[in-house]
Amino acid sequence: MAENQDNNPDRLARRIFDAQPFTRLLGAELTSTDAGNVEVHRRNRPELQQQHGLVHGGVISYLADNAVTFAGGIELGGDAVTAHCTLNFSRPATGAYLVARAQAVSTTRNQAICHCTVYSVHDETERIVAVAQGTVVKAHPPTQPGAGLSVAEPARSERCGRLGPVRR
Repeated sequence: MAENQDNNPDRLARRIFDAQPFTRLLGAELTSTDAGNVEVHRRNRPELQQQHGLVHGGVISYLADNAVTFAGGIELGGDAVTAHCTLNFSRPATGAYLVARAQAVSTTRNQAICHCTVYSVHDETERIVAVAQGTVVKAHPPTQPGAGLSVAEPARSERCGRLGPVRR
């Protein structure tokens, strides 16, 4: 995408991060992209917790996936997507906020393999709650103009209602 061609990787990463509707919904922050070491923060709040008062695993997965994608994208020099991500939870997340830290560990012309550790932070004490590894590839813009979903365009399910009958 022409608007994603920026020679400054930090500026490009922040622009892409800020354009993600799901990221805005969760209220996550891209706090660092220094030398390809990415940090994504998210404050804990009740609506992000599951029934036991712990941060929901989906929130932790989001943080790991996005941190991995941005670490890989910076190494690949542009817009990127996660092709594969494996996450292992190590303990419940209960802190005031979560931090995902990721970096590329191996990069080729078209892909980066990245490592991410997610921490739960309470009173300045960090505890590892999950570890992830992901493969990130360069993003390819849609081949037809207008084929991609713009930030302002509603999702198909919102535009068209139900997508079809439920089959059992």
